[in-house]
Amino acid sequence: MRIRCVDAFTDRPFAGNPAGVVVLTADGFPEEAVMAAVAAEVNLSETAFVHPLPPGGAAEWALRWFTPTTEVRMCGHATLATAHVLATAEGVAGTQRFATLSGVLTATPADEDDCLTLDFPTAPLRETPVPGAVADALGAPVLGGHDTGPDVGDLLVELPDEATVRALRPDLGALAELPGRGVIVTAAADGSRPGYDFVSRFFGPAVGVPEDPVTGSAHTALAPLWARRLGRGELVGRQVSARGGTVRVAVRGDRTLLTGAAVTVMEGTFLRIP
Repeated sequence: MRIRCVDAFTDRPFAGNPAGVVVLTADGFPEEAVMAAVAAEVNLSETAFVHPLPPGGAAEWALRWFTPTTEVRMCGHATLATAHVLATAEGVAGTQRFATLSGVLTATPADEDDCLTLDFPTAPLRETPVPGAVADALGAPVLGGHDTGPDVGDLLVELPDEATVRALRPDLGALAELPGRGVIVTAAADGSRPGYDFVSRFFGPAVGVPEDPVTGSAHTALAPLWARRLGRGELVGRQVSARGGTVRVAVRGDRTLLTGAAVTVMEGTFLRIP
């Protein structure tokens, strides 16, 4: 089994969000326990498994994503990484369509060199009270919260400003006890650094991801939130983790477009599979 490590939502190695990508044959996915074991061994925030589907259907590829501890319903950066591998290493041209637990997702070459645009469902945001346990775990004042729906499965929390988001040092043990996939925190850009409109971070210790470097799926919720706040449908988000990454977003009703670059940094072969 060959695996490639791709840094997504960045144009340089050792930034953005690393994902493992395993391209399988048309025989289909291996046993779920095998994919889970591979993802745990790789120990990146996500490992993607993809195999070709018979022609004539709604999608050409079947795609699944695993954290080191669980399978997830939606992942942006590992989808970008997979599309990058198929385009650069497997010779796949044009739009790629993936059958996933979140429906058919597409990746299309963007106008910019080495960029791809993902077409994902827009998260159905619903304002919700932020439990006191969340505010306590974050250790920061909270302005409001939104439920992001079943596909994303996170609590989206607004914080006062960019500086608060950057300085956050949450209690990860306490966050791991909360329901859902994780917590997205966000604030408007303060203008001190050009090139982006809002900032975010994502914490998902309950699914084996203490802090995700760049979370594409979270931007399907961040995009409609900030589109309403700022009165524009096309925005740039900056995830201010230690590695950092940039996601260009465009809200198109019930779909959100996520555009970014990716870089393959490593490839190897599993010599023994359980």
